[in-house]
Amino acid sequence: MLTPRRRRSALPLTLSATALLVPLATACSGGASDGAAAGGQRLRVVMAFPPAQAMSPYGDDAVTLSRLAVIEGLTTLGRDGTAKPALAASWKRDSAKEWTFTLRRATFQDGTKVDPAAVVRSLTAAGKASPKPRVLSDTGLTATARGADTVRIVTDEADPLLPQRLANPSLTILSAAAYTGARVDPAGHATGPFTLAAVKGAVSATLERNDSYWGDKAKAPGADVTFVADGTARANALRTEAVDVAEYVPISQASLLGDGLVHEFPSARTNGLSLNTQHGVFADPAMRAAAREAIDSKALVKAVYEGRADAAQGLLGPGVPWAADARTTPAGRAKAADKAQVARTKEIVLATYTNRPELPEVATVVQQQLTKRGFTVKQVVRDYAQLEADALAGKYDAFIQARNTLLDTADPVSYLASDFTCDGSFNISQLCDKRVDAAVDKAAATAGTDARHTAAARAEADVLGTDALVPLLHERFVQGYDDSRVHGVSLDPLERTLITADTRLG
Repeated sequence: MLTPRRRRSALPLTLSATALLVPLATACSGGASDGAAAGGQRLRVVMAFPPAQAMSPYGDDAVTLSRLAVIEGLTTLGRDGTAKPALAASWKRDSAKEWTFTLRRATFQDGTKVDPAAVVRSLTAAGKASPKPRVLSDTGLTATARGADTVRIVTDEADPLLPQRLANPSLTILSAAAYTGARVDPAGHATGPFTLAAVKGAVSATLERNDSYWGDKAKAPGADVTFVADGTARANALRTEAVDVAEYVPISQASLLGDGLVHEFPSARTNGLSLNTQHGVFADPAMRAAAREAIDSKALVKAVYEGRADAAQGLLGPGVPWAADARTTPAGRAKAADKAQVARTKEIVLATYTNRPELPEVATVVQQQLTKRGFTVKQVVRDYAQLEADALAGKYDAFIQARNTLLDTADPVSYLASDFTCDGSFNISQLCDKRVDAAVDKAAATAGTDARHTAAARAEADVLGTDALVPLLHERFVQGYDDSRVHGVSLDPLERTLITADTRLG
């Protein structure tokens, strides 16, 4: 059994962080001096999640590219989750299923023009990708070129959220050259203020300023990025000024770094315990109910997050402001199996990943709580890239993950569809329930803000009624940088942005 221990001493991992970061700094030293000569200093950034799909735009790597300001879609999201112009300067809804988007004048990083053909190519490729991007799990779309600067998009079903959907990083627009190889390659073929110039596997990446960017040019000449899954190493790299920006500082390190280096803000992220509803012990609803009753959310917040999180309220937490007022009580939950019944079941495998350093500690506390209820639990804790495929294939009995419920469209309906419906592309719990599918479908078809919120809350209640996922807590984000010398870092509850054109030193 792999049982992580909480590291109280920072000294051993200071060397580890330095060792990880020095090779990149050495390799890029020429680029750094060139950037300084051109005006401004290069940024040094450490990210939590190494590329899992070779920087494919169709998985979680797309979010990394978005956080590094490399890729763009037709739209982007404002702080309130509303759609705003990006590569599309404007749009209009022609009917329930038909929209027209007018493109702005822009060029790709390889010098080719952003035109309707490029948009059609990119959106068509996303729709045909396998696995399908989560943002398309509850709808399909067809794009056609109309004239020199307009694109017509028709959705399979009425979709009032299409402009928000098109802001998803997996629907980025890339040039024709991105699609000529065996995989889609965004390096040098996107439109963002930074160009992905080089990628060294899961170790590092190099960004250069895109001087042909249609908007305000990046204030930094480039960025040298390392991927370090160990959160304490990221924090120590920030502490020793080996990096300028550290993504996702561990809660255990926040108080050690101090307020000048850590920046905490609310999120829409819910940490949950996904239970395998199709195979093994948790195929029995009574066992899922027993697991739910075993969980003590307040104890998790206190023991692991040192109070820097919120106790579980449902699938949608405080980062979704309207959720508390709209929420309804789950109905139809099974009666929980008693301790004696639980004790007769076989060993369950509980998995989580190391990229978010609190999660292994959460797994240890959850293991203790489940064991107290009578379960026999084996832990599997690895890097996320080593777990994702098996988790999606239903090879674990239980899986602890941190999930941003607004990540895909700034609306929870797409999250509910991808994670809990029969055809959901991110359905780790393997749930297939007709009532849930119907509730999610109804919410997806609902227009009007208040009515949509009500429908989403009812779908949330139906999911909770199955006990396919036991909410553990709601995270707060902590990003790391020295606010006396680093400026323009985006503290984004939707997790779409981090480094921007405005991020700079000085």
